[in-house]
Amino acid sequence: MSVTVIGLGPMGHAMAAAYLDKGYDVTVWNRTAGKADGLLARGARLAPSVAAALTANELVVVSLTGYDAVHAVLEQAPEALAGRTVANLTSDTPERARTTAAWVAGHGGVQITGGVQTPPPGIGTPDVATYYSGPAEAVEAHRPALEALTGIDYLGEDPGLAALYYQIGIDMFWTGLAGYLHGQAVAQAYGVSAREFQEQAVKSLDLSYFVRFYAPRIDAGEHQGDMENLAMAEASLEHVARTAEAAGVDGAIPRAILETVRRGIAAGHGQESLTRLTGVLTGR
Repeated sequence: MSVTVIGLGPMGHAMAAAYLDKGYDVTVWNRTAGKADGLLARGARLAPSVAAALTANELVVVSLTGYDAVHAVLEQAPEALAGRTVANLTSDTPERARTTAAWVAGHGGVQITGGVQTPPPGIGTPDVATYYSGPAEAVEAHRPALEALTGIDYLGEDPGLAALYYQIGIDMFWTGLAGYLHGQAVAQAYGVSAREFQEQAVKSLDLSYFVRFYAPRIDAGEHQGDMENLAMAEASLEHVARTAEAAGVDGAIPRAILETVRRGIAAGHGQESLTRLTGVLTGR
């Protein structure tokens, strides 16, 4: 029950704290050592160097801002990767995950790629999960330590898969959250508080019906507009943008979506479903 955590931003700090909560012997390293002070007070050990952090434990959990940062750290002591399993919970592209996994392997280590599906307060709590991909035997060997942080959603051997699934989810998260914030800017402009609109917002953001309805149609390439169509979306988005702009709220977010819808209409798909935009966005 020992682990090294490299990177003490909000996520890495939450992971180190969760390990301490569960009785692990925790070694930490961070470029700014002062960020470890609270963890050290709880019993964590501060490694004096990257090499010392890597060699302290077989499992090394890495949570940094991107793979450039990962390489900037690990390249300080690549020889110390030999025999280590790096649970790389850093966000980046699938290709970067694959090339870094190969680089780690070239130095005698193993990378497990992870994509955490919860913000820092969810670390160590039940009912949240992390996407993992990479060697199955490495995941199984360290399952208890990984599950001390979150549940495991294992996707397969390809080290890029966890990064891909994570980025798809984050794509939807940022665009959805931006839509929510734009809606609340409109609400405030018209004198409606975020708290007043809270329950309506929750209902509006629950897209589970549409996801289940659309998924098989997208896979089958069926875009019949029997529930909605791009022409309807164009009119609706124009109304949204005008409502926002009439109150002095920037309409750039709904108008960006409107522009994409109009591209689909210009291509002759006005009477087809909004799902046709999957082809418009990929140039098909």
